[in-house]
Amino acid sequence: MRRIHYSWFILVITFFSIIVAGIVRSSSGVLIVPLEEAFGWDRSLISIAFAMNLLLYGISGPFMAALLEEIGLKKMMVLAMTTLLIGVFLTLFMKEPWQLMIIWGVIIGLGSGLFLTILSPYVANHWFEKRRGLAVGILTASTATGQLILLPLLAMIIDAYSWKWAIGFILILSFIMVVIILLFMKNSPKDVGLLPYGLDKESPVKELVQRKNPILIAFRTLFEAVKVKEFWLLAGSFFICGLSTSGLIGTHFISYCIGFGFTAVTAASMLSFMGIFDLIGTTLSGWLSDRFDNRWLLFWYYSLRGASLVFLPFALNDGSITLLIIFSVFYGLDWIATVPPTVNISRQIFGIEKSVVVYGWIFAAHQLGSAVAAGGAGIIYNLFTSYTWAFVLAGMFCLLASLFVMVIKKQEIKVDVSQTYKA
Repeated sequence: MRRIHYSWFILVITFFSIIVAGIVRSSSGVLIVPLEEAFGWDRSLISIAFAMNLLLYGISGPFMAALLEEIGLKKMMVLAMTTLLIGVFLTLFMKEPWQLMIIWGVIIGLGSGLFLTILSPYVANHWFEKRRGLAVGILTASTATGQLILLPLLAMIIDAYSWKWAIGFILILSFIMVVIILLFMKNSPKDVGLLPYGLDKESPVKELVQRKNPILIAFRTLFEAVKVKEFWLLAGSFFICGLSTSGLIGTHFISYCIGFGFTAVTAASMLSFMGIFDLIGTTLSGWLSDRFDNRWLLFWYYSLRGASLVFLPFALNDGSITLLIIFSVFYGLDWIATVPPTVNISRQIFGIEKSVVVYGWIFAAHQLGSAVAAGGAGIIYNLFTSYTWAFVLAGMFCLLASLFVMVIKKQEIKVDVSQTYKA
């Protein structure tokens, strides 16, 4: 045990924290139809509430990154998980659409912000000197791991009992996670008398911590970032990333499958099946991002994702479970694989200290795309009584994202890196 660096324990705690936060947010995928049936609410209205959730937790990312430097990692994780706990608890008592908007759009949206935006790169940057790409890959994969383990279980609970029983189960998990964070989480390696994993001696540069208003830090960093072309390219590609993942697949995939005669449990199982391969794909992506040109990794990730989304309507229309499994494997390998290369490029361009806040803004674009897809797909469904156009358009946008990332020139990144460190 003495050989295991405490950074790996922090990685495990963070991993399971993100799993719980991820299952709270992604449970929206199995709640749309039950809420529609229980309250008689319009599907587009429910979709808008979940779209607000996606947008708010994305926009909160850069502010969460700035607050981390002021409040500390442990307190922020406790505060965020407690917020999720409160939101899940209040869900049991909601009766009106405006309550859904406040609870899921605002409270759970804010509670998810820390865990599902900048926590992964923050922990990787501050607790790891070596294996950063691998650490980001593992932590990013944890959002899908929650779906892998729990979404089919939630669907079965809803099918056997009711959606309130599923909410109660999530409530218990959230409470357990609050206790674990309180007992074992640490703010930094210094709290346990260590240096980050792989660092032999302390660097005096890392001691320069900005002690200013977190809101000013977030906006000042944004004003600096928007002057850099690569920021817009990364933000644009990540907008499409969000549009084609959590906003579309995470919110509407189960409902889409139900429309073709598949059961909710089968659809949730396919979503969890994606989670198995996302865990593999994203972890592998982290390993690859430490070794290969991150631009080319992103090019292939977006291209293959686009192809898989265009393929999905044909698989569902055929009614073949085999084709649906093929889609789940193919799409799952690529679900969140884009995160480690995007984090790496951001760190290379903006430096280790600013990159977490910059990535927070890039992820805000991701969640803006998620919100557009979550709300837009609901509107498309109301217009055409089908999600097909939403999925085909998302696939076409992915091909556009693959072109965005190739505009980033490798030599330009090197220039920006030198300028960043010189400053």
